[in-house]
Amino acid sequence: MSRSPSFSVKSEFSPKLDPESLQQWVVAFCIIRFDLEQGQLIEECYPPGCLTQDEELEIAFSSFPDSVSQHQNRSSIHDCIFFFRFRRRERLQMDNGSSTEITENDKKLPTNSPDVKPPRSSKSNNISDTSRYMYGYVFNRQRHDERLKRGGEQKSVVILSHSPFSSVFRPLLQIMGPLYFDIGRKALEHIAAYVSMWPCPVPGKLMELPIGNAALKVNLPPAHSLPSESGMLFEESASSMAPFLPNNQSVPQGLFHDSDLFGIFRGLLLQLWVLWELLLIGEPILIIAPTPPQCSEAVAGLVSLVAPLLCSVDFRPYFTIHDPEFAQLNSLHEGDTFPPMILGVTNLFFLKSLRNMPHIVSVGSPAPNTNRLPFSSRSSTGRLSGRPDGFGLQQLSLKRFSPSNLLNAVKLRRDGPLCLMTEHKEAIWSTYAATTKPDTSILNRLIDAGMSPRVEESMSVVNNEILRRHFLELTTNFLAPFGPYFKTRTPSEGSSPFVAPPPLIPYNDDEFLASLSARGPGKFLSKRMRSNWLDLYRRFLQGPNFTPWFQRRRTVAEQEQHRLWKQARINTDIHQLISKMSELEVVDSFNAIERHILGETQLQQSGSDGTDSTDSAATCQKLKGDLQAVFNVLPKDVQQLLLLNPERAALLKGTSEDTKLPGPPPIQVGSPTSPR
Repeated sequence: MSRSPSFSVKSEFSPKLDPESLQQWVVAFCIIRFDLEQGQLIEECYPPGCLTQDEELEIAFSSFPDSVSQHQNRSSIHDCIFFFRFRRRERLQMDNGSSTEITENDKKLPTNSPDVKPPRSSKSNNISDTSRYMYGYVFNRQRHDERLKRGGEQKSVVILSHSPFSSVFRPLLQIMGPLYFDIGRKALEHIAAYVSMWPCPVPGKLMELPIGNAALKVNLPPAHSLPSESGMLFEESASSMAPFLPNNQSVPQGLFHDSDLFGIFRGLLLQLWVLWELLLIGEPILIIAPTPPQCSEAVAGLVSLVAPLLCSVDFRPYFTIHDPEFAQLNSLHEGDTFPPMILGVTNLFFLKSLRNMPHIVSVGSPAPNTNRLPFSSRSSTGRLSGRPDGFGLQQLSLKRFSPSNLLNAVKLRRDGPLCLMTEHKEAIWSTYAATTKPDTSILNRLIDAGMSPRVEESMSVVNNEILRRHFLELTTNFLAPFGPYFKTRTPSEGSSPFVAPPPLIPYNDDEFLASLSARGPGKFLSKRMRSNWLDLYRRFLQGPNFTPWFQRRRTVAEQEQHRLWKQARINTDIHQLISKMSELEVVDSFNAIERHILGETQLQQSGSDGTDSTDSAATCQKLKGDLQAVFNVLPKDVQQLLLLNPERAALLKGTSEDTKLPGPPPIQVGSPTSPR
């Protein structure tokens, strides 16, 4: 039996579905059946009418384990959970089906404020019109019964969402999947109604989401790790770009922080640093595993390795030959460049069709005969065995360099990935020479729990924390040299906050590399990288991850600087400031304050600044008072000249009526008679 949080449908309380609120989290719930005559069929889609026919077809094909990859399992019921990701083409006519074009589009980041949260009434429209990708979270049940055709049947319960919130949808599937097979369609309606009652998602925060008589306590990934394509703009903190580690390690720093990194890569721990570099520079990677849960877990684990970097590589946790992009990839010839993407597959046919993929990784192990639901990929963790108190570097390194293992490694390289056609092995095929050396102190701290599933699960949690913290520290230190380009400046003491803030330090690739070469990578990286470390930075700058991440961090820094200067204007004592100014500086201040008032008024009217309307009104009122105070100290002839502008005269008239200021009484600001 599969373990899942308890849930009961209470007849006395039946919440009503709020479709707009549901769209914050879920696009639709689908029930898909494998029919022997017609193939994959969508039996239910709730709410109905939210998918195109092409999307329904792609979702149906992606929601079942690939028949070629499946081993015989004779237990009566077998459940598994995995997820996939696909591109929504119908709604974005600008996309031409190329993954390289996806990467280029990702580089064009919006310059408007990313801390704007759309109003509740427009959520669903914003998402459905602009989201480029959709995620499908699958609860698949295989029921074996010799009385049925082909000895069994398959059905999948699928949650579709625009958000990569695996920490939410996995436990939700553990409730919803078994419940559907108990009570049918009613489960979809009840779960959808409860989800529509959830509050808005708050990235980077711990949220408690009620579901019947249970509650999901989940950490959402931070805003800076979420793709900008999602159509919902979340508040990003300027501190997320600072080159230092967070104090609270329980707060996630990237996507898929709940993935079982240690479990799925347990047989390839020494290769994690190679994989980290490959993902960092955006190299195409093919991951092959025996089952969809294992390949989707491996892809999620790889993406999580580069946190807190925004991952702009196209990743597909579970990719099938039915995906529309397979034909394009299959048409690439030897010497052609693969687009930057991570493909998780189970069908061995990919080894032949994508044989020119430069980096191929084989993970996991064939699923044992069991009906226990794998919460992550526990079945993929067993290759190394040893003493229960720890791996020990000796065990890892000596096994690696022993004569028999050296011969096996040579044979593995000679045979190539096609050797997986006869026997599954955990290995990596790549000609890439890594710059970063495996950290032996980290490997020594990892704990091997033996074969006990219960102990192994708890030890995986500990090992995952060790590995994730190390790679978080590694990535943070790698990105640290870019820190000065995001540094904000506040007005110096005695200077005017009404002038335009200074621009951020200009960036140039060649100047950055020359400066970095002169000062070195820093103490942390110099111990862990070889002498060609500058080449890694050069490849990172040319790869698909750098430009989207850098532009997004620059945008956040500029907005943070704008916020700091706005706060300084609010806190400034205008009388004290202008008392030290010359007449020309006072006139300049008047013009600057007037521009700020007009800007605040426009933002207030459009509602696009993301701030509370009361705060915005208070800011406007403060600036109007400052404008009147500056106007009052100007010479009469300058005042008369300024009042020749009708809009300015109306603004000052409204200011004098609404604001009572200490100091000299305001002059009469009625329309003057123009000289003839």
